Amino acid sequence: MPRNILFVVYPDVSLLDLAGPQTVFWAASNYARGRGMPGYRCHTASLSGGTVAAMEGTTLQTAAIASFDMRTIDTVVVPGSPNIIEVAKNSASLIEWLRTVPREVRRVASVCSGAFLLAHAGFLDGKRATTHWQMHDHFRALFPSVDLDPEAIFVQQQNLWTSAGVTTGIDLALAMVEADYGHEVALSTAKELAVFMKRPGAQPQLSEILITQSRQVPVFETLHLWIIQNLSREELSVEQLADHVGMSPRNFARVYKQKTGRTPAKGVEHFRVEAARRLLQDQTRPVDQIARECGFGSEERMRVTFQRHFGLSPSEYRLKVNR
Repeated sequence: MPRNILFVVYPDVSLLDLAGPQTVFWAASNYARGRGMPGYRCHTASLSGGTVAAMEGTTLQTAAIASFDMRTIDTVVVPGSPNIIEVAKNSASLIEWLRTVPREVRRVASVCSGAFLLAHAGFLDGKRATTHWQMHDHFRALFPSVDLDPEAIFVQQQNLWTSAGVTTGIDLALAMVEADYGHEVALSTAKELAVFMKRPGAQPQLSEILITQSRQVPVFETLHLWIIQNLSREELSVEQLADHVGMSPRNFARVYKQKTGRTPAKGVEHFRVEAARRLLQDQTRPVDQIARECGFGSEERMRVTFQRHFGLSPSEYRLKVNR
């Protein structure tokens, strides 16, 4: 039998939080069945059933939660909402129902700010979790007993899964597909959806390239992409960078610092660190190899840089994000 995935929605739910993971499970089912595996069946439910208006204005047709035999449900997924604080205030009955769920299903997950509803239901006390980066302060204030990971795009703690903002629900769903049906099915699904396969859970929610783009420096966007593609070069000098954008080294250094708030050397260092963090997710890859691939030149130089940024060595960082 297909694995039943129950998506629990409410007024003002975020449509992409719902549709992203649903599309992953739908696409994965096509590949799983082609390999003799049962795949998934997705259901959209609300407390009372009927129509529910999403935040974006789309009307969803839902079944009543009470119409489901929870013993047949494999996974419950709770999408988020930009208005989650108000939603939670008006969702006492839904939260009370959620408290009963872990005893009956194999897996419970939240997408984006859906973590607030899981936390209100007491699921996350003493556990590691994540949510959208813009809501970290609200979350910490309301749920100090939760070990909030401010950077991870998704976190798995036994049968509880939480993901960060919006599209990270796709990453979470791909990780679930891989856990259920293996790498090949998850990879085929990711290819069909034209997304990365798959971003590691502990990858930062905000990438360095996204941060630099948000600082309104389009003049350096092509340069930053070139830096990322050439990180293995141990030397990325001011002269090389300036030449790439057709500026004199002195003028380039001045303009770059003015536009990005960093010297060119610090900019390159941040890109090296982000790349190394991503590669450290792979526990089989030697640290000295990662140091070379990211242009640090030596494991010792990468260790010093990581200590300065995180207060941890690369090996300690690896243990932390893969715990």
